[in-house]
Order: sequence, then C-alpha cells, then structure tokens
Amino acid sequence: MTTTAPGGPVAAELPFFVYGTLLPGEPNHDLFLRGRTAGERPAVLPRALLYDGPGYPYAIEGHGRVHGTLLVAAPGVYGELLGLLDHLEEFLGPGHPRNLYERVAREVELPGEAGEADAGDGAGESVRAWVYLAAAAVTRSLRTGGVLLPGGRWTTGRTPGGS
Repeated sequence: MTTTAPGGPVAAELPFFVYGTLLPGEPNHDLFLRGRTAGERPAVLPRALLYDGPGYPYAIEGHGRVHGTLLVAAPGVYGELLGLLDHLEEFLGPGHPRNLYERVAREVELPGEAGEADAGDGAGESVRAWVYLAAAAVTRSLRTGGVLLPGGRWTTGRTPGGS
C-alpha cells in the first residue's frame, strides 16, 4: 500500500474511490466535490468490508466488496481536493496514531460496458485509486463489535430519513 502525508509530495494524481457521505446524493458530495471533479463513475473496491459508523461508514480489508464511486479531480484542483478529503477523513499522515482513516492506494474495479457495478466477474477494467480505509485502532474495534453492512453498500445499509 502507498500513502503520503498531507501536504507532502504526491507521486501520482490518483483518482479517489468514495463509498459514504461523498457519494453523489449524499451531504458531503456537494460540500466537498461540487466543481472539483472532472468525472465520476460507479466502481467497486474488492477485498474489503463495509461497516456502519456514527453517521458515516468505514471500509476495512476483508473478504467482500464495497460499492462506491470513482472520482477524477478537475484540472488544477487536485492538491486542493486531496487536502480537503484528508481533512474530512481525519488523515494526519501515514500511520499517525490519531488517524480516523488511512489513505491508501488500491486497485478499484470499474464496471464493464453493461454499466453494472454488481458484476463480480471482473469484466470491467481496474484502476489504482486513493481509498480511505479505517485506521488500525478503528479497524480493531469494528472487527470485535462493529455492524457489518451486507452487500457492501452504505446507502442501502441505512434507514431512509423520516422512517
């Protein structure tokens, strides 16, 4: 896995894989991403599990799939977007003891021509992207007492507002 410290040099301007409050239609999408992306498309993070959190989810390493969106930064805003997302996700640097999430580079699967992210046949392409996974202390807590979201989808794992 590859990580970089906030404000430090970035080897490559990787896209971002999001799976919670940054998804289209979720509250942080407009706050943090509006006008800062050049492209968004459905994607799947393999070898990961999704847990419910206090108003947002956590992805951890595991034997499952997490559904989300791959975001490409708009020209000229990559550094700004990276900083905003690191701040939102409470990523202070690789392995920092106060991290809520770790930013890691992972392979993310894009759906094939049919556009179906549920396909588990690997028919689509794979790209390297930044993913915010739960930090070590959070992961330990989730594995012992967290609420696993079946199907790896945060939006379907929540009760709709008002019901």
